[in-house]
Amino acid sequence: MKNFHVCVVTETYPPEINGAARSLKRAVDHLSGHGHRVSLVRPRQPVDSDLSPESSSLLLTAGMPIPMYPDLRFGLIRSRRLIQWWKRNRPDVVHIATEGPLGLGALHAARTLGIPCTSDFRTNFHLYSRHYRAGLLLPLLLAYLRWFHNRCALTLVPTSALRAELSGAGFRNLCVVGRGVDTASFSPAHRSSVLRRQWGARDGDLVVLYVGRLAREKNVGLVLRTFDAVRKQHPDARLVFVGDGPLRSKVQRQAPHAVLTGWQRDHALAQCYASADLFLFPSMTETFGNVVVEALASGLPTVAFRHGGAGEHMRDAFNGFAVPFGDEAAFIRAACALASDASLRSSIATQARATAEALSWERVLEGFERALEAAVLANEVGHAHLARAA
Repeated sequence: MKNFHVCVVTETYPPEINGAARSLKRAVDHLSGHGHRVSLVRPRQPVDSDLSPESSSLLLTAGMPIPMYPDLRFGLIRSRRLIQWWKRNRPDVVHIATEGPLGLGALHAARTLGIPCTSDFRTNFHLYSRHYRAGLLLPLLLAYLRWFHNRCALTLVPTSALRAELSGAGFRNLCVVGRGVDTASFSPAHRSSVLRRQWGARDGDLVVLYVGRLAREKNVGLVLRTFDAVRKQHPDARLVFVGDGPLRSKVQRQAPHAVLTGWQRDHALAQCYASADLFLFPSMTETFGNVVVEALASGLPTVAFRHGGAGEHMRDAFNGFAVPFGDEAAFIRAACALASDASLRSSIATQARATAEALSWERVLEGFERALEAAVLANEVGHAHLARAA
């Protein structure tokens, strides 16, 4: 595989905490570790106060808080600035991870310079509109996303089901590149009796866990309804939320018994997964849901809807429960069944861990690397063809 220069354009990146930021950082590290040159365009973050706004490998842009998500930012940039920067540091391919204003500016600048673009379809923004009383915007958002991605040489999607869905909606040039999981970082070995006691759980008590943003589009209300059903059977069960977001105060009011840890990273996050007994993933808007495979790697029995990563990797009553999409009654029944059967949880935990051990990040990121190389080579072939025609 030839070495190339890729410029990654993204509106989220560590130390911001979300699945897109973490997986993108892992991809950048993989490319750099395999001899490719990587440059980065992203909004300035508060921790960047000592960084120069521009170097040969990093371009920091202005930004503004995303409504409802003040800890995340839209990137803002004039295409002219990007064009000038890329003329001095021309990449072989531009990879656009997010479709906001920064991604749009990058797409225009790259097409102006004849640089091929690849993109990620990481977030179902068009579905989010249903949760913020903006359902009428759904067709417009979908049209914009289709227009945006169809101007890229390749759009990378995390599951074959999403590829089929987007293809049916008129998206072209789709390539499946899945998600991996670090089975050393996320492991049942990180279970902590000390942490469980901090949560108020005694030996033998059931701990139910949610990890993710506390926001409407994550369907957090179903976690509360499910736990209410579980607690009727198991009054000593504990509910733990790892994450934060605009619904935090509402969750605290509705579930004063719950433990809210805020965002956790690295080993602290791994301990949370491994120290719980049942994981609930109620979202119906995810393209994948990295937390699902992190839970599997932690040997944590999981209940989710049958789509995204759960639909791709989970089998009912084998390595978890992936219930029919949108069937809340089935979701609650599955959680109650797991809560009441320690033997079933133990069997599922073993199979969940085995499933995760087959999801190598190295193999996934090699697919990402090959997709970028394909875009570079296709562009070179196109230029060579034009040269011969001239």
